[in-house]
Formats: sequence, C-alpha cells, structure tokens
Amino acid sequence: MISFGDPDRKAIDRAENSSSALTVTSKPGPQVECMRMTRPLNFKKHRMIWSASILAILVCGVGRASDSANWWVTTSDKSMLLAKQATALPFAITAPSEFPTLTVDPTRHYQGIDGFGFALTGGSAEHLIRLPAAQRSALLKELFSPEGDGIGISYLRVSIGASDLNDRVFSYDDLPPGQTDVPLARFTLSDDLSNVVPVLKEILALNPTIKILGSPWSAPTWMKTNGTIQGGKLKPEFYSVYAKYFVRYIQAMAGEGIPIDAITIQNEPFNDGNTPSMQMFAKEQAEFIKHHLGPQFRAAGINTKIILYDHNCDAPEFPVSILTDPEADKFVAGSGFHLYAGQTSAMTKVHDYFPAKDIYFTEMMAVDRRGFNISNPVSRILIGATRNWSRNVILWNLAANAKFEPHTDNGGCAMCQGAITLEGGRVERNLAYYVIGHASKFVPPGSVRIESTWDAALPNVAFRTPTGGFVLIVANASEASRKFNVSCDGTSAPVELVAGAVATFVW
Repeated sequence: MISFGDPDRKAIDRAENSSSALTVTSKPGPQVECMRMTRPLNFKKHRMIWSASILAILVCGVGRASDSANWWVTTSDKSMLLAKQATALPFAITAPSEFPTLTVDPTRHYQGIDGFGFALTGGSAEHLIRLPAAQRSALLKELFSPEGDGIGISYLRVSIGASDLNDRVFSYDDLPPGQTDVPLARFTLSDDLSNVVPVLKEILALNPTIKILGSPWSAPTWMKTNGTIQGGKLKPEFYSVYAKYFVRYIQAMAGEGIPIDAITIQNEPFNDGNTPSMQMFAKEQAEFIKHHLGPQFRAAGINTKIILYDHNCDAPEFPVSILTDPEADKFVAGSGFHLYAGQTSAMTKVHDYFPAKDIYFTEMMAVDRRGFNISNPVSRILIGATRNWSRNVILWNLAANAKFEPHTDNGGCAMCQGAITLEGGRVERNLAYYVIGHASKFVPPGSVRIESTWDAALPNVAFRTPTGGFVLIVANASEASRKFNVSCDGTSAPVELVAGAVATFVW
C-alpha cells in the first residue's frame, strides 16, 4: 500500500458549488445513467476505433505483472501540487479485496477529447503582454507547450469583441449613436491587436494545434433593440448583417494566422445583466442559424463549428428545441454548457436525444476564496463534464491581478480569480491551474474517454491516449483518507488518497 500523510485541515467547499453537486441519474431513455453508459458504437462505422481498442486491450493486459503506473497528486493543504510521486504503483494479479476497486475498461469507449484549458480574456491578454518578453515566453511555454514540464493547455476560449473581463467595452464596429454600418465598412480588430492577437500568436507558435473557441458577449450596439451594450436583443433586420460580422471576424483572425475552430452564437443568452450582454432565446438562435449564419458560413467556405446555447446546465431544452429543427440542425456541430446552475447530467440528456451532435463545456469558475478544495471542482467540473460526454473543459479565466482586474463596470465580474495571478511580475498559480493541469498535462487532444467504475466517494474518469496509454483521474470527495485499487484487465494496484486530494494515474 502506497500512501501519504493526512492534510492538516478539512477542505472547504466553495459557495458557488452548493447548488450544483455532481449527480448520477438512473432513469431510462434521455435520463440514462451517465456514469455507466452501455450504448456500443456501430462496429462498421467505427472499425478503426474498435481496432485501436483491441490494441489497447493488449497494451493493458500483456506483461502487466511487471507494469506500474506513475501518479501525480494535489492535496487540499497544498503540500503537494501536481507532484509526481516518488514511488510508482506496481500492478499485480491480486489486490486487497476489502478496498473498493476502480476498474478501467478500454473495451468501452465514449467521446473523443478536443482539449482542456481556459478563457483567454482581453484582461488576461493585457496582463500577459505587459510581462517582459523573456518572462512571458517562459510562462506561456509552461502553460501551453505540449512538451516539457508544463501543463499543456490545449483549448482556449476568446471573446468576440469585449467580455466583462476587459477594461472597457467595445465591438469590432462601434459607431456614434444613430449611425449604422450595414456593409461593415468600419469593421476592425484594432482593439484586440494590442494584446489578444499577439498573445495568441505566441501561443500558436508553441502549440500550433491548439483549438480556439470564439464567443460574443454582445452585438454592436447599433444592431440592438435597446441601443446599449448591456442587455437588449438583436434586431431582426440585422440578423443577416450580424451573420456577416461573424464571417468577417473569422476571416480577419485567419488573416492574422489565428484559426477559429468553433464559435458559440451568444455567451449566456439568458443573461442581460453583464456588461456587455445580450439576450438571444432558442427560437431566435434557430432563426439566426438556419436563415443567416449557416448559409453565410457555407457561402464563404467557412468550416468553423457552430455551437448552440453556451449557458447553464439548467435548460437542456434550449439546444434540444433547436436541434429538432432540421433546417437549423444541419449547420450545428453541438451544444455548449456552463455550470453556475443545474447539473452536468443535463449534457447527457442532450447527447441522448442527439448522439451525433457533440457536447462542449465552455465555462465555469474554479476559485479558492474559501479554501483550496481541489476535489470539489475536479469532481464537479472536470470529471462531471467529461463523464457527461463533453469533448472539452474550459474554465473562466486564465489570468487576473490580485484584485481580480480588469473588469467592466456595472456588471463586470469583480470576483473572477484567474488560473494564474499576475502582480508586479510575480506569478501565482491558483486552484483552476491545478484543476485543468490534472487533465491537460496527461490527456492530449485525440484521446478517448473509456469506462471506469463509478464510486460516489471516489469520482473518477478514464481516458485512452492516442499513443495507447491510459489515464485515470480520481478525486477523494470524502472527509477521510480512502484506500482503493486501480485495476485494468485483471491486475490491480492498491493506493491511498487523503481527504480532499486529487490524483492522476498514468500507465
């Protein structure tokens, strides 16, 4: 048995976690139990995947008596922070039967993985671009390089125009009151050229395959019903112009060497309280997609994915209602979710209705205002999202200063801690950094989620990597140390994880 000492205090739950605990449903049909999905993939359609799985079984089983797993641990008292353990876990034929066993089964596989990362807000980019070039280069390498000792972030979200974590509001076509610009003759990326664009270029030099998702917080004010940056809706007469605005954005970013893999239609379409913000309900999104955005993407030869919804897990009927419209559905890649309300099982409901459409997890905060409770966001967000079919996990946001700046006034987030805090040249790595690091460092794009035994006290998720390796992420969600076995193909390794700790096992 390999173990380490108990932490010196109990982890404290974050306030925002209290209403959205990770749950498992056992109802049939659309409510099918998300932690033990049994639907097999079509053999003919997925014969290459099945072949890879057969190879994975051989890798998992042959010679396992001499195999071992390396593992990395983060504890709630911060005595270990993504720390590689000195002693590997040896797999053997027998294991203590009195302990629960988390069995990894590579013959049962689910969704592919696109990546893990953060929102590169305008404010994040402002902080990064102010660093001395050498320090910025070293930090970006730590964050984004798939090689070396960093965490290998593989997915980013950027705002189309300003978000509430910019120092001011703007769109790419701002006009004086009363004016319009239907041809978009004044469209410009100028507000992003001083920070977001150059930082993205440095990131792409380190990781050219990183995926980038763009999300708007608001259309330009002259397109909106209320003529202001907060709230309001898109005027129907400007649907076609706004679709062209998306086309121009993707083309302009491509001209800077920045490929936009996907866009969402509207960040938090129910929310009219942010600065900026704009409401856009399901019928409006369906109309916009099927008659304007989809056809304009097709006409312009744009392959950027269109993702619906981009709001909380409490309204799965929003994307479902659009996907039932065949004219809108044909342009849509999938649906995006946040977790400030609702349950991650809502994503499985949407998947079960439309299994050919992808699921994305596009935003959630993981902050340590009330204690470094690493097991909570790992189990709720990282494990919860991926066990409910998400191809990615994006946390909000990458960087801020010690006062959580910048942010807009009157609706900007004044409590959004970055994954890193940048203050006077000092870099502090916060809770979100380690939450994402426990996946992004070990689970590269192209990995596939595979089956692992569900245990409510030991939430976990497993993956097969493109090279045939295996990764198991486990959170000890209980208030005491837990002894358990990690098992694959009949061989097991006993392990102990202290209360509130998280471990990633790799073999």
